[in-house]
Amino acid sequence: MQEQKAAETVGRTKGLSKKAKENLAGYLFISPWIIGFLGLTLGPLLFSLAASFTDYNITSKMNFIGLENYKRMFTMDDLFRTSLFNTIYYVIFSVPLTTAGAILLAVLLNQKIKGMKFFRTIYYLPAVLSGVAVYFLWMQLLSPSTGLVNTMLAWIGIDGPAWLFDPEWTKPALLLMKMWSVGGGMLLYLAIMQGVSAQMYEAADIEGASPWQKFYHITLPMISPIIFFDVITSTIGAFQIFQEAYVMTENGSGGPGNSLLFYNLHMWNNAFEVFDMGYASAMAWLLFIIVMILTTVNMKLGKRWVHYEGGDSK
Repeated sequence: MQEQKAAETVGRTKGLSKKAKENLAGYLFISPWIIGFLGLTLGPLLFSLAASFTDYNITSKMNFIGLENYKRMFTMDDLFRTSLFNTIYYVIFSVPLTTAGAILLAVLLNQKIKGMKFFRTIYYLPAVLSGVAVYFLWMQLLSPSTGLVNTMLAWIGIDGPAWLFDPEWTKPALLLMKMWSVGGGMLLYLAIMQGVSAQMYEAADIEGASPWQKFYHITLPMISPIIFFDVITSTIGAFQIFQEAYVMTENGSGGPGNSLLFYNLHMWNNAFEVFDMGYASAMAWLLFIIVMILTTVNMKLGKRWVHYEGGDSK
C-alpha cells in the first residue's frame, strides 16, 4: 500500500515537473511581449498616474500636490471646458454620422450589378491614404476663395462659408472630412452583409416584406455585432482626435476662437508647449476615466440590441 502511494506521489511530481517546463517554455516565448508591456505600457501608465498628483515639468523634481491638478481643471482652466465641449461635440456628431454613412454605403455597394468592384475600390481608397496628406488636401478643398467645395457650391448659387476660418463652421468641416473616409467601416459592414443567409431574404420575399422591412428586421440584426464594435471603437477614436486640429490650425493653436481646440490638443500644449507634465497627466487620466465609463455603458446597453446567431449576447 505504501509502495503504491509512493509511486503515485512520484508520478504526480513528474507530471508537475513536466507542466512546469511547458509553462516555462511558454513564458519564454511570450517574454518579448511581457517586457514590452511592462516597459512601454504599464510602466509609463503608472508613471503618468503618479505624475498627475505632482507639480512636474520634466526638468524639476516631482512635488506632490495631491488633487490640485484635478481641481485646477474644473475651477481655473477655461480652455479645459472649451476643449472638452469641442471634443464631446465632435463625438456626438461624428460617431452616428460615420456609422450610418458606412452602413448606407455598404448597402448600396452590396448590390449585384456590373462594375460594383470598381465602385467598392473607389469608395475604399480614402481610408488608405496618409492622414497628414489628407489634411493638407482638405485644407485646399475647403479654401474659402479657391477651394473646390465652395466652387461647386457657387455653381448651384450657394455662397460657401469660410470653413476653417469661421468658428461656426470649423467642426462641421472636420465632420465633412470624416465622412469622406467612411470606406474603412464600409468594408466591415459589406463583409458581414455578404455573409447573411440569402434564405432569410427569400423567406421575407415570400411573406411580401418591403425592402425597408427586410433591412430593419433582417440586415440590421444580423450586422449588429459589427455595429456594436464600430460604435465602441469609433467613440474611443473620436475622443482621441488630435492630428486634424494640430495640422489644420496654425501651430496647433486650436483654430479661430478655439473652435478646434480639442481635449488632446489642449493636453499636448500643456505637456509639450509649457511642459506642465503633471497637469497634462491629470488630463490624460480624466480622459481615460471618461472613455472607460462610456465603454462600460456601451457594453451594458449592447446586451439589449446586439444579436448573435447563437442567441446569447452576453
